[in-house]
Amino acid sequence: MKNPIIAAVAFDGISPFHLSVPCLVFGADRTRLGLPRFDFRVCAMEDGPIHTDAGLSIVVPHDLSALDEADIVIIPSWRDLEDPLAAPFKEALQRAHRRGALIVGLCLGTFALAGAGLLAGRKATTHWAYTDQLQRLHPDIAIDADVLYVDEGDIITSAGVAAGLDCCLHIVRARYGAEAALRLARHVVLSPHRQGGQAQFIERPLAPTPNADRFAKALDDVRASLSQAHSLDSVADAAGLTRRTFTRRFQKTTGTSFGDWLADQRVALAQRLLEQTDKSMDVVAFEAGFGSATSLRQHFAARLRTSPRRYRREFSGRVDQEEHMKHA
Repeated sequence: MKNPIIAAVAFDGISPFHLSVPCLVFGADRTRLGLPRFDFRVCAMEDGPIHTDAGLSIVVPHDLSALDEADIVIIPSWRDLEDPLAAPFKEALQRAHRRGALIVGLCLGTFALAGAGLLAGRKATTHWAYTDQLQRLHPDIAIDADVLYVDEGDIITSAGVAAGLDCCLHIVRARYGAEAALRLARHVVLSPHRQGGQAQFIERPLAPTPNADRFAKALDDVRASLSQAHSLDSVADAAGLTRRTFTRRFQKTTGTSFGDWLADQRVALAQRLLEQTDKSMDVVAFEAGFGSATSLRQHFAARLRTSPRRYRREFSGRVDQEEHMKHA
């Protein structure tokens, strides 16, 4: 099996920080973390060295022909947002999309995808400070200004730089499994999982306080006991806060609701159990806190657009105990 080809597009004036996002996730050998060896290629439209906005110059080894072979094409940012795309670049993006490559626009890279006509009639996002400009230039896009990233299946767009890292980890998780994504996140010291629906702009607590410490401990205790019932009131009480204060602080800290966060934690645990164990669907559902295999299936369908059984087949190669019993 050939190594997956990842093509990241650089351009004159790019920020090294933006370019480093796909390089960090896909550009190094991660085989010992359970990932394939990616054939990572940085390509450019221009000949010669690429000059960055930080005063550095980069020698880019590939031209746009790399997009014709890539499994994943990533546009880490973009320039000249009001100008039409150069015809060779626009055509290369369109060809890659037609033949089934995953097309990813990180941060202002969404403008390039829009300029290529790939987002018409679709949902997308970009850096929150540029969403009005994107909407004005491309009124046929359904723009969600509040989320970290939007996965449309064959096209993914993300918000600013940190959200680009979340987006790339999401790609790893979707294609290679939750455990591989978790090991990668730990290796590069990133938050292991932020759902795309979380808010771009999150207010953080100003300073540590005794209540803030109790708040963090209460969430750690929930993570350590996901098989148990956790009501909003009980966790707020453990944090030493009223329900209203806890809800407000949770939203400011995480950018999402407690209920959505708890469901995400349980789905992530179920993913790891399905990948790493042969436990039945009922046991996985119980240990992850869903109570029943039916509830587990519903949450997988809503969040991952797949079933637990299909997820296990794809990411572990195991056949669960129930399948053995059917054919015994």
